[in-house]
Amino acid sequence: MNYKLLAKTLFLIAVLLLLVLMGMHNRESISFTLPPLLAQKIKQPAAIMFFAFFAVGVLTGTILTSGARKGGKASKGD
Repeated sequence: MNYKLLAKTLFLIAVLLLLVLMGMHNRESISFTLPPLLAQKIKQPAAIMFFAFFAVGVLTGTILTSGARKGGKASKGD
């Protein structure tokens, strides 16, 4: 059994649980501004904002780790 994969899965489940708890207890609307990219304010419930930021973080992590090579080959410069 791959314990590293199990640990990562449990960590992701814990983060998702926190996301659900934030969504249940933060129902107020908040405004989000990002002047260089967005011309107007976005007004959404806080839970939607938390989910969006989490999704951006997961996608960023996936993109950054997707090109990793496996194996112990030395580079040509060594």
